[in-house]
Amino acid sequence: MKTNFLTLLSLTLLLSVSSCTIDINERTGDGETISTPGTTTGVLPEGGKLSGDITKDLTVKKGNYVLEGIVKVADGATLTIEPGATFTVSTNVSSSLVVLQGGKILAIGSAAEPIVFSTTAKVAGGWGGITVYGRAPIKAVNGNATAVSEDGNALTYGGTDANSSSGILKFVRVEYAGKKIGDGTSETNTFTFYSVGDGTILENLVAYKGTDDGFEFFGGTVSARNIVSYGNFDDAFDWQDAWKGQNNSNWFAFQTVTGNFGMEIEASGNTDNTAPKISNITLIRDANTNPEVAGSTEISAIQFKKQGSGIFSNVYVSGYKNLGGKNAYAVLIQDDATNNSQVNTTPSKVVVSPLNYVNSDNLGVWGYAATNGGATFTNAATVTKVSLPTGAWATVDGVDLLTALK
Repeated sequence: MKTNFLTLLSLTLLLSVSSCTIDINERTGDGETISTPGTTTGVLPEGGKLSGDITKDLTVKKGNYVLEGIVKVADGATLTIEPGATFTVSTNVSSSLVVLQGGKILAIGSAAEPIVFSTTAKVAGGWGGITVYGRAPIKAVNGNATAVSEDGNALTYGGTDANSSSGILKFVRVEYAGKKIGDGTSETNTFTFYSVGDGTILENLVAYKGTDDGFEFFGGTVSARNIVSYGNFDDAFDWQDAWKGQNNSNWFAFQTVTGNFGMEIEASGNTDNTAPKISNITLIRDANTNPEVAGSTEISAIQFKKQGSGIFSNVYVSGYKNLGGKNAYAVLIQDDATNNSQVNTTPSKVVVSPLNYVNSDNLGVWGYAATNGGATFTNAATVTKVSLPTGAWATVDGVDLLTALK
């Protein structure tokens, strides 16, 4: 009886284990991909290809890998990426890494061994970057609690859990993103966060030379610390849908060659919004940097529009010069409605102070593109540039991206 019982138990366990599969692709010697079944937690083999839907927990260890196609981390699955993992992203197909609502990413690198996503061609716009969907609240146009994403996935986002977690992104660098989508005139951002909750940790991230924004937040409550937007074609930092992260610090943007606003801020027209808070911001515009569209007015450091708000402290701005007859400002209030409902309130929901605005035009003046209002400010000599840890995480092809902070 004991022998029969053990046999039956062994058979039951065998059937139980073999019925579970995970979406792991392993490259064979001739380049063919095969799936690796047999466990609820898998490890991507060294040199393997990350592709398709990740429906079970998957770990990627230190090493070199390929990311191909739209890779989606499904609800209930966790993608864990260890320090030193490097992904070469395929550009012959539309590729991106998307964490869906309920999915998690634990990409935890280090200053010496960051997690890197890049392309062989090293040309901006090669792929779609990293997009994370969470379950935190948003306020879209007309105060709507949900909206449809504009990243090409056309997914509904928005939720009710402000404290929700989509995981951890730490010491991660994303290069050459900004794949064109839709009608061919729009691009994805390098990092995009849709309704992500403040249980998510975003620290020490680099967005390098993408064709759209470096970082964009669509509502949600998540905060980000020690983030670098370098050489992105559109805005370094952008948000809408009443994003309201409260614990942000150490944001650095270096705009070079092509770049629009340092920060583009809106709340999708919602007067009733909670102003995000960011301490320590450095925005530097390199000489000979031009907006994407010749003659554009998108050359100011910080723009508020459509009821956008923000409480910013210790802000250092340099290099924002008038261009082609257009004026560049440290702070630009784009419309009367924003000025009335966000700036001229008590207390104001648009605060940029202390601010040191140097090597730029229109020193000491906030710009107003609309008709009412106007403000001057005194440069605060006590403000210094953001301080960030050095290391491989912020070094590309031997170039230290933090040089401008020294």
